[in-house]
Amino acid sequence: MSESHDPKDAHAGHSHADVDRHVRAAYFVFGSLLVLTAFTVGAYFLHLPMRAAIALALLIATVKGTLVAAWFMHLVSERTLIYWVLGLTAVLFLPLLLLPTFTVLDGIVLR
Repeated sequence: MSESHDPKDAHAGHSHADVDRHVRAAYFVFGSLLVLTAFTVGAYFLHLPMRAAIALALLIATVKGTLVAAWFMHLVSERTLIYWVLGLTAVLFLPLLLLPTFTVLDGIVLR
């Protein structure tokens, strides 16, 4: 219980310029997310064919998800190990995603 809980100690290792840089980056990412949300809404009014609309929506969602993960989850400054773990997760998730497709295409008929 001898630890100090002074608010000034929370920012002891950060200069004012570092904090300003991070705040500006957060505002930039927030603004980008707002613009991408507007693109998502605007894409609805384009009346694209179904496949093109889904592809565009997934592209916009991927960019938005990448921004959130990189900045707000602080993955932009992580070490290489986290990228290997995320890559391995994606590689192992893909077969799980395709497994129902393979079972539907199976020719075995249950009686």
